[in-house]
Amino acid sequence: MSDLPASAKVIVVGGGIVGCSTAYHLAKRGIETLLVERHQLTAGSTWHAAGLVGQLRTSANITKLLGYSVELYRKLEAETGQATGWKMNGGLRLACNEDRWIEVKRQATTARSFGLEMHLLSPGEARDLWPLMAIDDLVGAAFLPTDGQASPSDITQALAKGARMAGAKMAETVSVSDFVIENGRVRGIVTDRGVVRAEKVVLCGGLWTRVLAAKAGVNVPLYPIRHQYIMTEAIPGVTSSLPTLRDPDRLTYCKEEVGGLVMGGYEPNPIPWSGQSAPEDFAFRLLDDDFDHFEPIMELALGRVPALAETGVKQMINGLESFTPDGNWMIGEAPEAPGLFIGAGFNAFGIASAGGAGMALAEWVADGEPPYDLWPVDIRRFGKNHLDTGFVRDRTLEAYARHYTIAWPAEEFNSCRPLRRSPLYDRLKAKGACFGEKLGFERPNWFAAEGETPVDRYSFTKPGWFEAVGREHKACREAAVVFDQTSFAKAYVIGKDAEQALGWICANDVAKPPGKVIYTQMLNARGGIETDLTLTRLAQDRYYIVIGTGFATHDMDWIRRNIPQGLDAHLVDVTSGFSALSLMGPKSRDILARLTDADVSNEALPFGTAKQIQIGGAPVLAIRITYVGELGWELHVPTEFAAKLYDALFEAGAGLGLADAGYRAIESLRLEKGYRAWGSDIGPDHNPYQAGLGFTVKLKSGIPFLGRDALVAAKAKPLPRLMAGFTVDDPGAVLLGRETIYRNGERVGWLSSGGFGYTVGKAIGYGYVRREAGVDADFVLSGSYELEIATERFPATVSLHPFHDPKGERIRA
Repeated sequence: MSDLPASAKVIVVGGGIVGCSTAYHLAKRGIETLLVERHQLTAGSTWHAAGLVGQLRTSANITKLLGYSVELYRKLEAETGQATGWKMNGGLRLACNEDRWIEVKRQATTARSFGLEMHLLSPGEARDLWPLMAIDDLVGAAFLPTDGQASPSDITQALAKGARMAGAKMAETVSVSDFVIENGRVRGIVTDRGVVRAEKVVLCGGLWTRVLAAKAGVNVPLYPIRHQYIMTEAIPGVTSSLPTLRDPDRLTYCKEEVGGLVMGGYEPNPIPWSGQSAPEDFAFRLLDDDFDHFEPIMELALGRVPALAETGVKQMINGLESFTPDGNWMIGEAPEAPGLFIGAGFNAFGIASAGGAGMALAEWVADGEPPYDLWPVDIRRFGKNHLDTGFVRDRTLEAYARHYTIAWPAEEFNSCRPLRRSPLYDRLKAKGACFGEKLGFERPNWFAAEGETPVDRYSFTKPGWFEAVGREHKACREAAVVFDQTSFAKAYVIGKDAEQALGWICANDVAKPPGKVIYTQMLNARGGIETDLTLTRLAQDRYYIVIGTGFATHDMDWIRRNIPQGLDAHLVDVTSGFSALSLMGPKSRDILARLTDADVSNEALPFGTAKQIQIGGAPVLAIRITYVGELGWELHVPTEFAAKLYDALFEAGAGLGLADAGYRAIESLRLEKGYRAWGSDIGPDHNPYQAGLGFTVKLKSGIPFLGRDALVAAKAKPLPRLMAGFTVDDPGAVLLGRETIYRNGERVGWLSSGGFGYTVGKAIGYGYVRREAGVDADFVLSGSYELEIATERFPATVSLHPFHDPKGERIRA
């Protein structure tokens, strides 16, 4: 295009593969779309991408998105007449030690859970598919026949042509310098050819996204890192049907390219770019070859593919790629700027992701919500700690270095720590706390006893903290424990219309008197659970909200967006103003009664109520709620009083068995009680009835609320799935989540979460039992079940009730 239009319904900024895919899918929806690119299409990092297309991820929905990419790429050339270089030659993943082999076998089970074909092979069978490789150190391999590879530039041009065929307009050599913002909403772009207005803007700027998004006050935590690979001369025996090869123990990958190989890897000492983004004129450019840095990768590859030693190198590619602090890409509407959508940070697998990511972004733009739960890549998973460029750079370097390391269960990042700290951090550290980190916040995961070292030792079987967590679990069930949950996000909803606003957003009834505590979900228009949390009504015009640490950005964004216009109701973030100490266990009332003159009896302070009390001069909001199933309170106190409160609790708990406990004990305790965890057990794809939480919905009241119509419609039909709990008697069974559920020999779902219940002495897991014809309690309970763990099936017992429920205490978010 030579002239820009004055406006478009949607503008896509960035002409890489993700931007072109987004424009393609928007145009296919019949939406007027303009794509602008600073240079030419593919000029950023797309043109030099390696082009591997794998599918399996730990999330069912992200795997589904990548599967969509495969289906799109298969048909795109026929649709557009533009060559794509697509071929479905399959993908091999190797294992060179027993721990990696366990990981691969668990991946095979995950693939089976998600309906993706994956075969385990012996070393000899793997060499039959890839004859050039040495197998002397190989334990086994996995083969995914529907993986493939593509030509990045060609497939991008095909998407662009398809977009134009559907009516999209594309303008190259248009530089975007800013955004048009009106009343806090993005309404267009400022370019070197003038202003173009739009209803919505999608920013797919690759390496430049972080800097450009900041113009609209939006944080996009990504960082450019140098990524190298080589292209070899032709090698005898390399055929066009050779599968892609991933050799994570040697940190390398290979794919066929014109009779030779593309070989690259993920080194443990990556080199970042020197600034926040690439220079503006960094189009179709590469960095100088760095053979010294690449040499260790080359040596590892030679051990697997000896023919490389006798083969010439046609070219080394040293380019910049956008990586993120957790290794996942990010899409979605920016919480800071409504109307601006982000698609960026693809961690060198943008070619594999782009088809599905573009589809999801287009759906999100068109419908106001994603096609399904995309929490693992939702931009709202980040927080204030990700505003700092140094944090983003250092954590991203760590994530890059881990790309091919074994993904241990419950593994923590180590960089940029400690950052956010509770007032009790030093006290807890001195008492043996081994900390984890969530959204930059240090949280005690478990406590080492005398003679133990508070350092995580990871395992696919029994981790190093197993016994310590068992002690804390037992103390909570039999005496009392204190959990430091200061990292909770906390907020007030204030205003004369606070009840009306929350009444619309919340599925449960919030029209309660001051002092009542309400556990509730907040639903989307489809009836799916966007969040679950607790509200404490403090006054007619004030509620206190407690949100899980990792969901702070997401949940507060959801609440702000859905307060009906015109109401006097305002969300105020007070996270840093309060600490939260959870006192839990059968002796918790005895301890609390020693500390306050307030009546804390069950009659005066029953479950689901809250009271302002004084403890040693500290003003404490005592909230009677639980996520571990025992008698207890969350004690919320202004931050400056936290140390005093903590010391007072342990002074009063002397002789009553009071102990410190961490988040891994919380997880074990909640599994026994059957409490759901958002982000794994429940989410936007599940309504409360499917999750077994229908008791928290005010449907019978007739009160309107967001998602109500969808729930009414859902109740009129059989449930497509129902959450159930499972235990496995075999002591060798380790449940982590994503294990396949078999009912009467038929695959019916997978576990959403798993762990060990120390009171019941068994592995426990939760997952949805699925059937197209519908599921009810009788169907679930009448079946005979097995769980597949790392390709091996174990008999399992099913239940729709808690596995440990002596007190009958109800749920807490």
